[in-house]
Amino acid sequence: MLTQAQKDELIRQAIEARKNSYSPYSKYAVGSALLTKTGKIFTGANVENAVLPLTNCAERTAIFKAVTDGEKLFEAIVVVTENAGAPCGSCRQVMAEFNLDMPVIIADTNGKIACEMTVAQLLPGAFTPRDLIS
Repeated sequence: MLTQAQKDELIRQAIEARKNSYSPYSKYAVGSALLTKTGKIFTGANVENAVLPLTNCAERTAIFKAVTDGEKLFEAIVVVTENAGAPCGSCRQVMAEFNLDMPVIIADTNGKIACEMTVAQLLPGAFTPRDLIS
């Protein structure tokens, strides 16, 4: 269970990370902050590409940074956009890979939380590593 102080810090870091967004095509900047079970926070911003399918979202950027630093147990993730937009399907699937019970907090650039739900609520019927076991 996250404390209000933890939520506030994750939101603050996601808002700050959003400033590093490279979004010249969509003009839709996104920031994210991921809290690991060890207490580390990894941030991410979306990075677009002229070949749009090669764009990487803020959520996946934060998760991939954590994994490449040896962290795979996640406590919570915050996503910040101007209008408190929800994570895309690809990000939901990547989150499901690691923790279906992880809280996802969606906030706007003023720090106002629009909603909180788990990855499982965001992606019902998720395909996970368990589905690969025969």
